[in-house]
Amino acid sequence: QGFLGKGHAAAALIDGQHFPQTDPFFLLMDDQLNLPGGPPVGGAHPHAGFETVTFVVDGNDKEWQKGSLELMTAGRGIVHTEEITAQTTLRILQLWLVLPPEKRWIEPSWQKLTLENVPTLQNEQGTIRVYSGSSHGLTSPLRNHTPFTLVDFQLNATSEVTQPIPSHYNGFVYVLEGSVTVGGRQLEKGQVGWLDSLNETESELHVQSTEQDARFVIYAGQPHQAPIVSHGPFIGDTQEDIVRLYREYRQGKMPHLNEI
Repeated sequence: QGFLGKGHAAAALIDGQHFPQTDPFFLLMDDQLNLPGGPPVGGAHPHAGFETVTFVVDGNDKEWQKGSLELMTAGRGIVHTEEITAQTTLRILQLWLVLPPEKRWIEPSWQKLTLENVPTLQNEQGTIRVYSGSSHGLTSPLRNHTPFTLVDFQLNATSEVTQPIPSHYNGFVYVLEGSVTVGGRQLEKGQVGWLDSLNETESELHVQSTEQDARFVIYAGQPHQAPIVSHGPFIGDTQEDIVRLYREYRQGKMPHLNEI
């Protein structure tokens, strides 16, 4: 059960406990909500030192638009509000993407891609949507501080696709529907397959659907290979950073997302 209470199921695909292995990805939650509505759940809270990447797998035509993506660069610190009062059926993948040390404290910013603005390819294999990075001749307009790839693949049964990935990137495949074969292994719905590092400069990932339609996402990013300290909603270089961030938040020095 997730922090929003009954009707909120939360799966931690990356839990922040093994960052040297998941770098530059610190946290990834698969949140599935079926909330009846009523008193507000959620609320205002701060972030600093990283970016949140929110991919709406299933949503509505209002504040949570199906197929949209929001990237919030917390940088030196920002407050945002996630509050739900109405009946809501929703599934989102929310990633915490660590900023490189030289950009840890940049000014906060916000970007959004709606479904109609996501570069998309449809062919006999299925549908490919490029939310970050490049795939099949398409490049996302998302501006990245940490280079990373996020591609949503919806494959027809017994179809195959390839995805070039720099070999020094860290990344994984997450199956949303159906099952796929990748790297000689079969991944079922709800399973994650991490990529191995290679010595070549460029690698190519081959993924094939089985006898049914499949949907999966590929996340891959350039690791920073720099130590971090995390506590609650903040990521810093040192414990002193964490203390400072809490102090600045209590003193009201972090702007709200609505103010930028």
